[in-house]
Amino acid sequence: MPANRFNGFTEYGIGIGLRIPHYKHIFRNKPVVDWFEIISENFLCEGGRPLAMLDKILEQYRVVQHGVSLYLGSAEPVNREHLRQLKRLVRRTRTPWLSDHLCWGSVDGRYTHDLLPMPYTFAAAKVTARKIREARDYLEVPIAVENVSSYAEFHVSEMTEWEFLREVVERADCGILLDVNNIFVSSFNHHFDPVEYLDSIPADRVAQIHIAGHSKYRKYILDTHDHPVVDPVWKLYARAIQLTGPTATLLEWDDRIPTFDEVHDEALKANRFLHPPEAVAP
Repeated sequence: MPANRFNGFTEYGIGIGLRIPHYKHIFRNKPVVDWFEIISENFLCEGGRPLAMLDKILEQYRVVQHGVSLYLGSAEPVNREHLRQLKRLVRRTRTPWLSDHLCWGSVDGRYTHDLLPMPYTFAAAKVTARKIREARDYLEVPIAVENVSSYAEFHVSEMTEWEFLREVVERADCGILLDVNNIFVSSFNHHFDPVEYLDSIPADRVAQIHIAGHSKYRKYILDTHDHPVVDPVWKLYARAIQLTGPTATLLEWDDRIPTFDEVHDEALKANRFLHPPEAVAP
């Protein structure tokens, strides 16, 4: 299947998150990795060790930026100083696209440092789309927005989460970072069909996919990124690839981080679905 309109990076294959506990292994062993995803905010500094380590990675590997604090769904304007710092990093990494979350997390200049779910209203979609376009035009790089995991819903919502996601990205004319683990987590917490979610989004806008592990409790699932990917999430990933075609895929593992090889091996399981074996004629 050819690349869709927002996915011109099918050759990117499978990446993993760049994490400090793995630096020594990476620099010593130089493992073969398609690309690393970095958390942009970890490198928004003027100098020092973080940027020195990043520059060393950039000598050998492709890097894609993933943000956690643009808060595109917050009501106030985009933080221009944050955009300025992001653009400096974009030029340093030459990231082919940049992603952040479809959420809010700031009020009147105060930041929660959390990814809070949106009220799914047309007014919120309009404001969010305008901020995405503003950020994209300033940063001069394609933007993909990620669906977040959630544990509460707004009574004022006028549509489903997947309808809201479609409304935002079509108004903004931007891409989607499709997190299939987040879909699974939220579907359990809010009692919807995750396959209906997948089948309802504009597949031609999916620029990247996230997979991850989570923690299941008696009444809810928590998106902890500290376990291997479970079979139901792999099944959702397989369905997503059927819909989108080969898409840059990233394994997130952010807590109780095991060895580099364990994380990389888990990520490479995605090859079963990205590159399935050819059918053998009888």
